[in-house]
Amino acid sequence: MEPPRLSVRELQASDIAYIADYWAQASPDYLRGMGADPEKLPSREQFTAMLSEQLTQPYEAKKSYCTIWEADGQPIGHCNVNKIEFGDSAYMHLHLWDKSIRQQGMGVEFVKMSLSYFFKNLQLKRLFCEPYALNPAPNKTLEKAGFELVKEYVTTPGPINFEQPVRLWEISGVGFDPHVSDTSEVSDT
Repeated sequence: MEPPRLSVRELQASDIAYIADYWAQASPDYLRGMGADPEKLPSREQFTAMLSEQLTQPYEAKKSYCTIWEADGQPIGHCNVNKIEFGDSAYMHLHLWDKSIRQQGMGVEFVKMSLSYFFKNLQLKRLFCEPYALNPAPNKTLEKAGFELVKEYVTTPGPINFEQPVRLWEISGVGFDPHVSDTSEVSDT
């Protein structure tokens, strides 16, 4: 069996339902496992409105910016940034929607491909990611994708989270050449 062809692209209007469904259909246990508080989650309609607004904003004004991860042309996950300080920094989040495709190494490739979008389009100098310390998958993915561990501490990382231990990871855009890293399509090997 041939490995899937992986690709990354910017969010389109047709993707919004996938992301809204991902959050709306997630079990409370799954949400808590990634550090999200099910009671703090926006409604499906609120997710749809937030994502729709993102599509209308120029890069300089975006509060959030999202890439879609595809395997063989089918959307299977997303990577987004928020806490954007255009021209400086942002915080990244990574999500594979279907649990049957997690832990196969695709996340590392998807993150690497998403970096060119974030660094180039938002003109970032630094990109951070702050996953729940007790969720090993994103922490392993970030390390393999070239992020450096800055520190581990306890905080409430965002409006949908509970207080938790997090690991703060960082990757620098210094010397980042978007043309070298702009691999919008690769074959997973």
